[in-house]
Amino acid sequence: MTKDSTIKIVITGGAGFIGSNLCEYFLSKRYQVVCLDNFATGHRHNLAAFSNDNNFTLIEGDIRNMEDCQRAVLGADYVLHQAALGSVPRSINDPVTTNQVNVSGFLNMLEASRAAKVKRFVYAASSSTYGDSEALPKIEENIGKPLSPYAITKYVNELYADIFSKTYGLETIGLRYFNVFGRKQDPNGAYAAVIPKFVMQLMNHQSPVINGNGDFSRDFTYIDNVIQMNELAMVTQNAEAINTVYNTAFGDRTTLNDLVKYLKEFLSQYDPAIANIPIVYGPNRAGDIPHSLASIEKAKKLLSYRPEFSMQNGLKQAVAWYWHNLK
Repeated sequence: MTKDSTIKIVITGGAGFIGSNLCEYFLSKRYQVVCLDNFATGHRHNLAAFSNDNNFTLIEGDIRNMEDCQRAVLGADYVLHQAALGSVPRSINDPVTTNQVNVSGFLNMLEASRAAKVKRFVYAASSSTYGDSEALPKIEENIGKPLSPYAITKYVNELYADIFSKTYGLETIGLRYFNVFGRKQDPNGAYAAVIPKFVMQLMNHQSPVINGNGDFSRDFTYIDNVIQMNELAMVTQNAEAINTVYNTAFGDRTTLNDLVKYLKEFLSQYDPAIANIPIVYGPNRAGDIPHSLASIEKAKKLLSYRPEFSMQNGLKQAVAWYWHNLK
């Protein structure tokens, strides 16, 4: 029998897609896990499998409320900060709320963590920080100007983390996520990510709508690679690896046209009719960058990161999960 750990990890946004996967993983390793979530975008059903685990604590609260942040980090060793309002279109429609959650909420968590003497603060940064930089692959030290309110908030997170490291000695590591996908990612709602949205449309025999001509490309990153990066960032003892940011990706890119081709191929194994569903093309979305591709050399060198899932292998896993859980 595995001995329960005395190490306590706080996962903000723990009821969300990435957060709930992190909760599940670290509970499987017998860590003490505290989830802080206000269920604005997260779901209780994401926590159902482990909600009765003695090592799991749910705090229903909001990172915009300092008292909730302080309660969550009390006695914590590490913080994995995932809570945010995602989505470029959402931030364009409502920049004020996006800023309140992603900047003010982030600062609250940093300050609460500093005061509680948390050992390390690992946070979800974003590939949107590269902005209008056209250079490929994206290298951590070379960014452009942000293209959306969301991108601004995620860049400000990096600036605040850097200042807290230098001024207060709080160890921080930022993980610039590149188009993360996988089990538990919500297919519903106005701001659903492209992969679960397309999967649900195809399963319902509806035509997926691609923004633009389908030539835009992304470094789609499977959830298990992201879990690996969070763990490496949390436990590394390499002094050079701390107080910086890393691309969190696979290091390859896929066009939206190819993405839909793969989805139809994998889903048609369950339902052959899906292979013949036509694709619809619409206008480009405001704030979208044409291409995204990460260099993962820095993470390989400093964190010994070795992503296990390619986009296609991850997509097979994700499709199987959606088919068996949401069909």
